[in-house]
Amino acid sequence: MQHFEDSIYNLIVETSTNLPGDVRRAVAKGRALEDRATRSGLALTTIAQNIGMAELQVSPICQDTGMPTFIIHTPVGVNQIEMKKDIHSAIIRATKNGKLRPNSVDSLTGENSGDNLGPGTPVIHFEQWEEEGIDVRLILKGGGCENKNIQYSLPAELEGLGKAGRDLDGIRKCILHSVYQAQGQGCSAGFIGVGIGGDRTTGYELAKKQLFRKVEDVNPTQDLGKLEDYIMENANKLGIGTMGFGGEVTLLGCKIGVMNRLPASFFVSVAYNCWAFRRQGILVNPATGDIKEWLYESGTGISVDGEEALVQVAEPVAVSAADGVSQGMIPEDATIPAAPAILSGTGEAASDAVVPGNGKEIEPAAASGGSREIRLTTPISEEDIRSLRVGDVVILSGEMHTGRDALHKYLMDHDAPVDLNGAVIYHCGPVMLKDEEGWHVKAAGPTTSIREEPYQGDIIKKFGIRAVIGKGGMGPKTLKALGEHGGVYLNAIGGAAQYYAECIKKVNAVDFMEFGIPEAMWHLQVDGFAAIVTMDAHGNSLHADVEKDSAAKLAQFREPVFK
Repeated sequence: MQHFEDSIYNLIVETSTNLPGDVRRAVAKGRALEDRATRSGLALTTIAQNIGMAELQVSPICQDTGMPTFIIHTPVGVNQIEMKKDIHSAIIRATKNGKLRPNSVDSLTGENSGDNLGPGTPVIHFEQWEEEGIDVRLILKGGGCENKNIQYSLPAELEGLGKAGRDLDGIRKCILHSVYQAQGQGCSAGFIGVGIGGDRTTGYELAKKQLFRKVEDVNPTQDLGKLEDYIMENANKLGIGTMGFGGEVTLLGCKIGVMNRLPASFFVSVAYNCWAFRRQGILVNPATGDIKEWLYESGTGISVDGEEALVQVAEPVAVSAADGVSQGMIPEDATIPAAPAILSGTGEAASDAVVPGNGKEIEPAAASGGSREIRLTTPISEEDIRSLRVGDVVILSGEMHTGRDALHKYLMDHDAPVDLNGAVIYHCGPVMLKDEEGWHVKAAGPTTSIREEPYQGDIIKKFGIRAVIGKGGMGPKTLKALGEHGGVYLNAIGGAAQYYAECIKKVNAVDFMEFGIPEAMWHLQVDGFAAIVTMDAHGNSLHADVEKDSAAKLAQFREPVFK
């Protein structure tokens, strides 16, 4: 199979950069349900723009390209050892070309391998079947949503819902609770895969395998089909909304599978996936390794706005070499064919997306339901920060500094390499490429902030930091520090890695490269970087308010439904 490595590389690029058609239609349905003149409406608009930008630029939709997970079915006699070698080579290539972020970290030393290879990375599941072709499916599931996976052992007592027994109604309660506990930290609106039964390991495997189902399919098991419909109808009544901002759209898809279990065990496992639902598949010729067929509909030409449009492209789309060079594309990517477009789909030109910094400003009323739009330049004064309120849209310019888990731990006991008084810390692990001109940002959306809760308040006060940017919000310790010191938490739109990369005009410097690219401290010059105040210096937290409100709504589903 001389072309198998190239086929896997093309699969990785397509999965990372082009959201599938069924997922796009789900996002479009979500946008149709949400008032666009709200925080959640603004978030969905940003998400829609980001989807188009990633496809156009052949760059990662989200900077967290997750744990590459392959499920492969092969005919008897195919050399799986050689296939694995080719997959590893394709992973290295995709990482080098900025299609995957280097995400493989030694759990004991913290050292990043730099090429996405290491014990357990990537995940490859081989299964034999009696078909002639090789079926390869890939999912890129980021760490933020992976951290919101949850497993229940029934019977259990669930917050707001009471006892969940070993029956369909107990399963119903577990699934509703799984959506509630995720809040906005997994980049809602999300998709969930649910595995009923098995043991602790196989239950989670079954849950993740449900994410390979098509969004619009129908469960062949009647009871599970009814449960999927029920969850889709009622999970959105929790009011968590996109990014946890509150709103009408919290869940975009629910798929449920079942397997046998031990008499003593009854597990309900939930795999939570963000809106950037990146999975694709190919059918491969076992003789040549060439792609015979794409297994999921391409997103090319499929609108995320919900409006009908004609699609003129029936054949696989290839970017011309000339266009590729003009957009700063890796030259070899200019000839990668996309998955085939579907004639019956709806479309919207990706070039219609509003790119930050192109002269268009956010209208205050449309952007956030009447909240103010405020432009600030770093370093920021305490007076300016204390004038901000939850709901304000802040447009930042100047220098900001990335900081994640390794940096926060380090700063607790050490000095910072730069002056952080009045500074902005961005919870972000970007995708970076380096050439003769220096470092370039390929993707730079926010990471989940709650991981830094043990450190953030102390670091704010120690260094004089005025603003923290991330997603999903933070807890009471950070909120207290914001009030005492004079700081705000700014929620950027999770997964919008291309949208924010456009705001970064220059990489000024980098420190702590020994932590690896995602964990290094990047000093970035930005212009027109927009985020929403969700925690202010006056004790207000949108995240706490939404969680409290959704908890009350969750309690409405306490009574049995499936008897």
